[in-house]
Amino acid sequence: MINVGIIGFGTVGTGTAKILLENKSVISQRIGFDINLKKIADLDIKKSRGIKLPEGILTANADEILNAPEINIVVELIGGIHPAKELILRAIRNKKHVVTANKALIATEGNEILAEAEKHGVEIGFEASVAGGIPIIKILKEGLIANRILAVYGIINGTSNYILTKMTDEGIEFSDALKEAQRLGYAEADPTYDIEGIDSAHKLAILASLAYNIPFSFNDVYKEGITRITSQDIGFAGELGYKIKLLAIAKASDNKVELRVHPTIVPKDYLISKVDGVFNAIYVQGDAVGDTLYYGRGAGDMPTGSAVVSDIVDIGKKIVRSQESGVKKQSRYRAPS
Repeated sequence: MINVGIIGFGTVGTGTAKILLENKSVISQRIGFDINLKKIADLDIKKSRGIKLPEGILTANADEILNAPEINIVVELIGGIHPAKELILRAIRNKKHVVTANKALIATEGNEILAEAEKHGVEIGFEASVAGGIPIIKILKEGLIANRILAVYGIINGTSNYILTKMTDEGIEFSDALKEAQRLGYAEADPTYDIEGIDSAHKLAILASLAYNIPFSFNDVYKEGITRITSQDIGFAGELGYKIKLLAIAKASDNKVELRVHPTIVPKDYLISKVDGVFNAIYVQGDAVGDTLYYGRGAGDMPTGSAVVSDIVDIGKKIVRSQESGVKKQSRYRAPS
């Protein structure tokens, strides 16, 4: 049995807990051992999340997870840089494997975190940090491992894509589309990270690190958001046979990697131009496989929770194999130098 502790019981934490509890038997049948949700830590343990939890699973004290010898995997889902970084480093130093959905943390502090994980011989899983339910991390790390990656680009922020879709379909201005996105819960009260391209840049830094074996390089990403896009811009693009999309782009040439996020005009007949609303799509070009495109929900409790559980299962399999063989496994993803 693999015991899991979740720190952070918000949207993604709730989705993750729901999947682990409701799909427990299905997961166990597929992998041959049990994944047990042992503890959930959150500052607010009174609020109802709409799921039934086993008695005694909730705590307001993260130490009950970080210091518990029986917990194998710590799942960090509180977001932000601090105290998430400190909690993850404590878990690593306590020889616990870590799963996180925290793209800002991995993009900015990931080099230090992965180096610490390698030092202590534990795994870090961050599939859920990019594109929600699309398994793009696993695709780059495993599915396309035989390829030299020539380019990665895509729509990896659902909020901006929703706003641009509303402006395109209804001819409304940015401010009105943003208000609608906030009303529906697609945009935060402070949407800066989404509409200024920062969220996309975090995710691009992670994808580029995997694709090109470079350190996480968020500060080197060129960033331009969608706040200056007008309905007139979208109308002119449409007359010429294009749509405007906020794309994150990584390209390799001459031993250099180009990283940029900005609004881009895309021909209407391209598949990626047909990706609307809150959906994400990522195009990857490999020298052997050619052009590939991955599409799905880029956020939400259940899609992102699905990605979190995928990492939990992958790490759980390694723990079980290590226990059976008696051999200590090193992390499969080392921090690039």
